[in-house]
Formats: sequence, structure tokens, C-alpha cells
Amino acid sequence: MPLTHFNSFITEAIDENVPTLRGLRPDELYGLYTSWCLLNNTQPRPDEALWEHLKSRGINAEDNHLGMKGPAAGDYILASVPSLT
Repeated sequence: MPLTHFNSFITEAIDENVPTLRGLRPDELYGLYTSWCLLNNTQPRPDEALWEHLKSRGINAEDNHLGMKGPAAGDYILASVPSLT
């Protein structure tokens, strides 16, 4: 079965295997997602669609222990904290 748009994002940019204490807030999740979309030359879908997909996978956008990984994580971090560049 081919991966969906959101499944590809989760596989490539979200680390579900190394839980963090705080996890990602909804704005961080969506920011990571938009960075992933930019790097993959794809149009971001509305945040509500992402929340629904995460919910269908048992992930709560408001309360989770997810981390970031991959190129989208680097892009998101650099875009979020321009003083790092």
C-alpha cells in the first residue's frame, strides 16, 4: 500500500521512537509539516487535515511525546530561530 502524503511526513520528519518529555506543540508540528512540504515541493494541507490524520494514528497534537528528525527538522529549526544562521 502506498504511503499517503501525511504518512510520508510522519515517516520522514517525526521521531516516534525516542520520546521526549514535552513533545511537539501543535504550532511546532504544523511548522515541521510546512518545512517538510517545502523541501518536498508539495502544497501544505490545512492544519485540521493534519490533526485528523494524527488522531487516526493515535497521536494527540495537543499532548504527545514526539520528536523531530530529518531535513525538515533542520529547516524548521533554522527558520524558527534565525539567529542561529
